[in-house]
Amino acid sequence: MEKSIMQWWDSGSNVGDFDGHSRRALSCAFKPTRPFRIVTCGEDFLVNFYEGPPFKFKLSHRDHSNFVNCVRFSPDGNRFISVSSDKKGILYDAKTGDKIGELSSEDGHKGSIYAVSWSPDSMQVLTVSADKSAKLWDISEDNNGVVKKTLTCPGSGGVDDMLVGCLWQNDHIVTVSLGGTIYLYSASDLDKAPIEFSGHIKNVSSLIVLKSEPKFILSSSYDGVILKWVQGIGYSGKLERKVVSQIKCFAAVEEEIVSSGFDNKVWRFSLHGDQCGDGDCIDVGNQPKDLGLALLSPDLALVSVDTGVVLLRGSKVVSTIQLGFTVTACSVSPNGTEAIVGGEDGKLHVYSITGDTLKEEAVLEKHRGPITVIRYSPDVSMIASADANREAVVWDCASREVKLKNMLFHTARINCLAWSPNSSMVATGSLDTCVIVYEVEKPAASRMTVKGAHLGGVYGLAFIDDNTVVSSGEDACIRLWKGSNVSLSDSVDNDYDGLPDTTIVNGTCEEMVSGLGVLHLLEDQKLL
Repeated sequence: MEKSIMQWWDSGSNVGDFDGHSRRALSCAFKPTRPFRIVTCGEDFLVNFYEGPPFKFKLSHRDHSNFVNCVRFSPDGNRFISVSSDKKGILYDAKTGDKIGELSSEDGHKGSIYAVSWSPDSMQVLTVSADKSAKLWDISEDNNGVVKKTLTCPGSGGVDDMLVGCLWQNDHIVTVSLGGTIYLYSASDLDKAPIEFSGHIKNVSSLIVLKSEPKFILSSSYDGVILKWVQGIGYSGKLERKVVSQIKCFAAVEEEIVSSGFDNKVWRFSLHGDQCGDGDCIDVGNQPKDLGLALLSPDLALVSVDTGVVLLRGSKVVSTIQLGFTVTACSVSPNGTEAIVGGEDGKLHVYSITGDTLKEEAVLEKHRGPITVIRYSPDVSMIASADANREAVVWDCASREVKLKNMLFHTARINCLAWSPNSSMVATGSLDTCVIVYEVEKPAASRMTVKGAHLGGVYGLAFIDDNTVVSSGEDACIRLWKGSNVSLSDSVDNDYDGLPDTTIVNGTCEEMVSGLGVLHLLEDQKLL
């Protein structure tokens, strides 16, 4: 920011000009009491002070020797503080802008200080730093600060554990790490371990619900992070891998994770609680496009590449098969006896798996765009497929005929789909931000639609049970959607705008809407 103006939010009237920074401004603060003041700081190492309204430049301080990252006024309006990448914190008089004190260097931060927040009584400040610690400082009568308590980040000590944000509100002390983990402390009991809230910070591209007790969800994001969520509890930890790489395709069973990225490799990791064992790396020679795992015989995996498929048994490539068409998606039956491969031409090629070879049994034609996803129903009686031309189709496995058609209610590419455990419902997620749920025995028009489920598009879908869908998307969020009525109405187009019309009672939803088939966001925030 080299120059900016200030306007009242309600009238739009100009109440000041801000000059004085030669490089980008990083933080600003408004004095909460009269006479009003504004302070800014930036990459030019300056702390600028403005009087008003109308606000005009009063003075500038160059007490810091590096970027000044944050400025904050005390709640009582008597002082303000600046913190910097030079590891210093400096206090000023809030009325005059004069320097009046500093945070002591004894027991101070060993890295850049990124944020600061005042206690409600204006007698203490909280700072967070690149040294992965938060510090509470007592501000004495001479306006200097001494360390009262150091809070160490409970993470693994990596770069993601650097603390970059903080807030002191009432009895709650909140810190935020570079990796996106939020730590909530009690200011009255700082020896108590913090509550951790964590999640993804990149596009969550895959979701898998494992059949354990209690059920838990594995989610993977584009940056290679795999997180575990336990039903009824929420975030349950990050799965640590010795080799972290980007993830494009992801499959898992209770004891193993199989993934592929953008380096022509497929990884197989054993799963032990919150830890992954040593991974086996398999080079398949081409960029994987999709990955199918035989759930009842997980030793068998099918990887689709541009020109065909690669058959894996354990950590070995047993065959590479050229199919003569451009492959875009694949799936393998739970028992590993059948595979379906989708092409750019919109056709589904059904193969039987005999030993390490594929034999084509049928070609299914209905789609009018490249196939994007294929899934077998849990009872293996049906197949659901979707394409880039926004259409989904349900097929009968025995007759190879279309069982449910006219599933054309998305407005953009379908990225993912999932079956309910009882094989009665199919959910689809699209680039259009919507989740649509169909009941197989009902016409497609009697769908349930969640509009705006994920900003930027839906990329992961799974059913937790026959009534609950979990979704993920470009917005790095994971959301639970619970059906208020499993049986859909034939005559009602059930659209839902993604904003829950509910009231929260003890962390659960009490429904305030009527009608059939409405989906609402399960508002237990533990999973958001």
